[in-house]
Amino acid sequence: MAKITRKIKTITVNADKCNGCRTCEVMCSAYHSTPRYSTVNTARARIHVTTHRLKNIWLPVFAGDYTRSECGCRDQYVLGGKEYSECSFCRAACPSRDLFKEPDSGLPLKCDMCEGEETPLCVQWCLNDVLTYQEREEEVEESPVMGDLEMGLEPLVDRYGLEKLTSSLIRLSQKD
Repeated sequence: MAKITRKIKTITVNADKCNGCRTCEVMCSAYHSTPRYSTVNTARARIHVTTHRLKNIWLPVFAGDYTRSECGCRDQYVLGGKEYSECSFCRAACPSRDLFKEPDSGLPLKCDMCEGEETPLCVQWCLNDVLTYQEREEEVEESPVMGDLEMGLEPLVDRYGLEKLTSSLIRLSQKD
């Protein structure tokens, strides 16, 4: 395959600065509502602040790729005197939890860096400079990219099966 130059966008999280205000969640959910900025429902946000208030833990985590199965371990990590579970760092939408799934349809959500905006809104609105946005160029091998439709249909096929999904689509296409 050919090598191409790709713009890599990253958001760095400094968890020690986070106070759990959750402004990042509010802005993300408002940006991704339909029509844009019409509602705020943090269950639809592509970023969630994992909290453990009694231990003063606040950890922003971004939605990553969908995974078909849950992980097999539940390790605990101690960072800076604070204890975190492995799931706290996980960015995946998986079968064992509802985090990073569309609440109505169950389809997985993934951070798109507020595509179309100069910088992601969670970074713009972060009150304590917890989130830092960076862009860099990197030479990578070109690979086929799964489109939005395929990404949305894949979990439905996994959940209901290809035959049931196909029959539903045929039934919907025949409605007038």
